[in-house]
Amino acid sequence: MTETHKRPALSMLDLVAVREGGTVAQALQLAVRTAQHVESLGFTRYWLAEHHNMPGIASSSTAVLIGHIAGATQHIRVGSGGIMLPNHAPLVVAEAFGTLAELYPGRIDLGLGRAPGTDGMTMRALRRDRVESEEDFPRDVMELQRLLADAEPGQKLIATPGAGTHVPIWLLGSSLFSAQLAAHLGLPYAFASHFAPRMLYQAVQLYRDLFKPSAALAKPYVIVGAPVIAAPSDAEAEYLASSTYQRVLGILTGQRGLLPRPVEGFMDNLNDAERQAIEGFLAVASIGGPERVQQRMRQLADSTGADELMLVSDIYDAELRLRSLEIAAQAVRS
Repeated sequence: MTETHKRPALSMLDLVAVREGGTVAQALQLAVRTAQHVESLGFTRYWLAEHHNMPGIASSSTAVLIGHIAGATQHIRVGSGGIMLPNHAPLVVAEAFGTLAELYPGRIDLGLGRAPGTDGMTMRALRRDRVESEEDFPRDVMELQRLLADAEPGQKLIATPGAGTHVPIWLLGSSLFSAQLAAHLGLPYAFASHFAPRMLYQAVQLYRDLFKPSAALAKPYVIVGAPVIAAPSDAEAEYLASSTYQRVLGILTGQRGLLPRPVEGFMDNLNDAERQAIEGFLAVASIGGPERVQQRMRQLADSTGADELMLVSDIYDAELRLRSLEIAAQAVRS
């Protein structure tokens, strides 16, 4: 996939990071500001990710937060990136997102992931006695499709709200499984290359090769996750990115925490294995000044043929994060 591609649409995935020295309330307030900011920049959608039992992420009650964000914005699409379907009964998801769709018609997306997205103890706390596995994912996706479609004569189980809302369903993944399922069902596909880029090109190609047109989608549509730390200079961007580097190292070593303050020369103080692990995690990241970010983002768009880039920008300083998104938007569109 080396052909030159049209400029992709831009969107944002927000993990609603809680910062060192900050509060959950402040993180939620910043999420609203960020959504309003990217809406003003012309972004297509703003998604929130479901995570549980993680002190540094405040988006666990994803549907509630989607409603809050949609109510504070005007036209940008707001959705999940994603709801971890093994944690929920499809009917509950259909009712929640059906309610959102009735409140904000034409603006709600339902992105679905097949991993629990948390540890075993938390998974049991979420599910109680429900026995659910990743292998049940295709069945649950199709059940959700039926619940969000028009109710059929004689249908016994009807999501109210939900039925007839036709909330767009997206499949999310970081491996080949969801790429194949999205292709088979004719659904749009988002690859989580913002944290697991290794199988990006293979998954996107497989999705396109196997895609079957459906009532939902006539041709393949791909979102690619793209970490971005943009600043006026490469040096400042590298400094700001040290917050992300610390966060990534914490994920890789099982020491998750709040989003840390930036540290000068952080990568220089790591051993080779740690540096390589962080670089692998962020292999498709665009970190730098406007020129470097433009080059990296265009390279990612061209090499994947992405219809849309979904930016992730974890910067400690809230104002500099908003600036990063603005620089990135200008870089892609100039």
